[in-house]
Amino acid sequence: MRQSVAVVIPCYRVRSQILPLIQQIGAEVDWIIVVDDACPEESGRHVSENCSDRRVTVLKNEKNLGVGGAVLNGFSYALRLGADILVKLDGDAQMDPHWIQYLIRPIQDGRADYAKGNRFFNVEGLRSMPRVRLLGNAVLSFFSKISSGYWGLFDPTNGYTAISASTFALLPLKKISQGYFFESDMLFQLGMVRASVVDVPMDAVYANEKSNLAISRVMGQFLSKHLTNTFSRIAHNYFLRDFSLASIELIAGIGFVVFGTAFGAYHWAESIKTGVTATTGTVMLAALPIILGVQLLLSFLAFDISSTPNMAIHRLLQDVRKPTASAGRESEQTEHATLP
Repeated sequence: MRQSVAVVIPCYRVRSQILPLIQQIGAEVDWIIVVDDACPEESGRHVSENCSDRRVTVLKNEKNLGVGGAVLNGFSYALRLGADILVKLDGDAQMDPHWIQYLIRPIQDGRADYAKGNRFFNVEGLRSMPRVRLLGNAVLSFFSKISSGYWGLFDPTNGYTAISASTFALLPLKKISQGYFFESDMLFQLGMVRASVVDVPMDAVYANEKSNLAISRVMGQFLSKHLTNTFSRIAHNYFLRDFSLASIELIAGIGFVVFGTAFGAYHWAESIKTGVTATTGTVMLAALPIILGVQLLLSFLAFDISSTPNMAIHRLLQDVRKPTASAGRESEQTEHATLP
């Protein structure tokens, strides 16, 4: 059975790129939802007056919500239309619509609940990417792995994504960041519902378009939010939802490292102050807890990596909700969706 596809395009200062972009969207897409995020160039109005594609619907945000807020509004509207798969496509022409057919395939096949582009798969294609972006993405990717629990993913700032509608309906939309942290926060929330996520290799596109995202400007904010999400994920997965051997390894590992470090630092300071060299036993009593603690933390990390969600849940959700599909969809949209 064919699954319907809706593409959501958040628009902010993309007047010159939006119409050529829409013309490239293939027949695999049933609906194209253009969200004018209070664009000063009136991109939405430009589309309404000049686009004849019957698949296009234009939504207008009265105030600028940020890329995340615009996409969430578009996705929520797509749920009302009855779309099965929701795709985010930026309006700045840095995402080739040709890749939509490949992006949605893991969801159509039941292999994943969420698919995202990965521009780092083809090393040769990275020559066109600015070096600052390469470095910034590498750092942010590492922190995204820690905060989301999806250790096999890369390129977290890539906003070319697709998600099954039934999985999207599970997410607490009010808790998802509406700014540029949207994609990373989506991964965190997907990890909390144990959704399966895959990377889809695609080429990087950098022409004359200017991105609104400056990694150097948001790096500090991103790292702070990743740290918050990391603590939240670990607390929920290893102490609230479950308490396993990995939980004990984490507690004991931190305890041993803290004790060994504090004990060693105290006696090192005493040795400097008194001029008396610390005994071998004192040194060993400081070193052994640190060594043991690091081993326990590495064991916890190995467990965390191995427990990455790898089974799609959206097909199961669809089967469970079949008896009350129409009623369930209405209640979910009322609770989760906030339309402009």
